[in-house]
Amino acid sequence: MATNPTMLDKLGLSLAIVLGAMVLFVDVQQGRLLFFPIFLVFLILSVTATKFGYSKKREMNLYEHERSWENVLANGIVPALAALAAPYIGWGAYVGSVAAITADKFASELGVLGGQPISLLNFKQAKKGESGCISAFGTLMSLDGALLIGIAAFSLMPGANPWIILSIGLVGFAGSMADSIAGVLEERGIGTKATTNLICALMGAILGWALLVS
Repeated sequence: MATNPTMLDKLGLSLAIVLGAMVLFVDVQQGRLLFFPIFLVFLILSVTATKFGYSKKREMNLYEHERSWENVLANGIVPALAALAAPYIGWGAYVGSVAAITADKFASELGVLGGQPISLLNFKQAKKGESGCISAFGTLMSLDGALLIGIAAFSLMPGANPWIILSIGLVGFAGSMADSIAGVLEERGIGTKATTNLICALMGAILGWALLVS
């Protein structure tokens, strides 16, 4: 019998609800809906990317059946804190961090389905799913994921310049690349998958704060 293709354990689900509530609180305080809808878009895209190619990923032993609080915290704490800080630093850090973790999700979940990855350490061919590696297909998927967050943000901001979609896409893509670079250290025993995810979100937040009009 096939297992449920998407599942958080109880602690992971509880933490995801808490982080989502924090983001929703900010929107309620600001009297508008921006951050929480983007949060929901990320969840939908994340589940879709995880489910896509489920059987093939299981055959390659690359499917993560159950994720716990560590994964949720690594991906969600930076966006949640950026949302809480938004009244003081603007929306760029939040959107940039969500674009980054979405880009990374697309790269890892969809990138393994096509293309031959190479290691950023020695530029030699590597195994699919190995940290610190990229492929042409995974890179394209990464940018696509970030652009989808850009489209979502643009649709929620009346009067925004359409170029903001590309700007958010590039910020998210840069965050995903930071994850891949940090993955080189992970493969050498420095850090874990959680720390590389945290670096990804943090890079997206920093670049979003610095480059996106807030």
